Amino acid sequence: MEEKDVIKSLAALAQPIRLRVFRALVVAGPDGLTPGALTEQLDVPATSLSFHLKELTHAGLIFQERDGRHLIYRAAFEHMTDLLGYLTEHCCQGQSCSATDLPTASKQSPRACSPC
Repeated sequence: MEEKDVIKSLAALAQPIRLRVFRALVVAGPDGLTPGALTEQLDVPATSLSFHLKELTHAGLIFQERDGRHLIYRAAFEHMTDLLGYLTEHCCQGQSCSATDLPTASKQSPRACSPC
């Protein structure tokens, strides 16, 4: 994944409604959700939702498919995995990074570096 794609993805997620939409689509899994279901579930106006869906699609985080008369939005899990991989690629410079191995300042967060 290229740095410009990472920046675009993180910028898209750096907005509360878009983050909620993306998380809802991740939870929905491969079945995805219609815009109507997202509007109802997240209590977001349809006009606002349309803008946020466009931004997430442009960032490559979600995609849409037509199912008859309905649009179904789904999380782009491969893109999400690539983004997480980019962020953790050189975690702790290859050294052990459990919470007990971290310097004292880092121990303030019990979840620090736990993906390793």
